[in-house]
Amino acid sequence: MFLELDSLIESSTQYGTSPGPVLPPLAFIAATPASAQGTRQLEAHDHGVGTLNIAIDGSTLAMEFHAPGADIVGFEYAATSEADIAAINAAIEVLGTPLDLFAMPEAAGCRLIDAAVELETEDDHDDHDDHDDHDHADEASNASHTEFHGEYMLTCDMPSALTQIMFPYFDVFPNAQEVEVQLVTETGAAAFEVERDAPTLEIGS
Repeated sequence: MFLELDSLIESSTQYGTSPGPVLPPLAFIAATPASAQGTRQLEAHDHGVGTLNIAIDGSTLAMEFHAPGADIVGFEYAATSEADIAAINAAIEVLGTPLDLFAMPEAAGCRLIDAAVELETEDDHDDHDDHDDHDHADEASNASHTEFHGEYMLTCDMPSALTQIMFPYFDVFPNAQEVEVQLVTETGAAAFEVERDAPTLEIGS
């Protein structure tokens, strides 16, 4: 879904609003959520810190979310017990409902169109070409560094009412402390840090 969103944002902003217009924010989003699989390396991450990329183009809103496994399920070791595997699968289900985690004004009329969530591991990137489909939780069986990755497509009836985003995410996942947000719209790009003690992102109108 987000073939080039990371690089688009990096070229558009350095923790501030870009001075001029950027390319249409959804121009780099592919038609299917799985299309970018394997193109992003699993990078070192800070526990407690997730990232949320948002692109808004007209009534369409796309988001890409990454969070360390420790933030979401409390561990990043190989999941072998039934309890750990159940925790991973439950987290994937919760992360599949982004509007419960990143709440938008009711007046904006935003609703989820598509969602894809997976648990990424170091092994997924080391030998991705050798994999076939298997259970999400099994992907963590031989890894020591894991990250949850979600990609979402939404539509909003009144995008002009999308002036803020609340983060119930912090209530759902107690280990999460901060989300680094990068926002791309038709007029520019900006970056923000949303913290547990101030869980609201003001994005203007």
